[in-house]
Amino acid sequence: MTYDERFWNQYANENESRYNEEFAKFVRDLAVSLRCTSVLEIGCGTGIDLRLFTDTFQIHGIDLNDHALDIAQKKLPAANFKKGSITELPFEDASIDFVFTHGLMNYLDDETVQKGVGEMFRVSKKWIMNCEKFEETERQIDEKQKSRNMKNKWLDLKVKFVSNVDMHEDIEPDKPRFTLLKKV
Repeated sequence: MTYDERFWNQYANENESRYNEEFAKFVRDLAVSLRCTSVLEIGCGTGIDLRLFTDTFQIHGIDLNDHALDIAQKKLPAANFKKGSITELPFEDASIDFVFTHGLMNYLDDETVQKGVGEMFRVSKKWIMNCEKFEETERQIDEKQKSRNMKNKWLDLKVKFVSNVDMHEDIEPDKPRFTLLKKV
């Protein structure tokens, strides 16, 4: 995977305009309803999807972009943001209740996605969620993104599919595929 720092710095600068309160509420409410106390967003950027979590949660975010992480830490000082890759998550096995991505997997090459799925499974204690642009047969969207069929990525791991549906447009206007898994 080639990391384009200039692209991701610009993405971080524009990230505040992407803040979707309905999606942030959805993620928070889902984690609450699943009785989670710790949450990790991989590819957290500036932390916009984590902003509505209260201090009663252990909030973690991982990203490769230092600029985005600086913004995230200023916006959520109680959270634990770290520079890191989805292929080598700096957490113990089964240490996080709820692990998720939102629009990250679409930017990664196939090998990185497969390694990342293994790492998400490893660090998750209970729940895993992906919200990614979906097509049954994956295809290149543009020079940076590829649509994903995340359900297929999890088939060899010990998980139970709880949901694999398109998000409602009132929650996420781009209607990515919402895949929720329970680790078994």
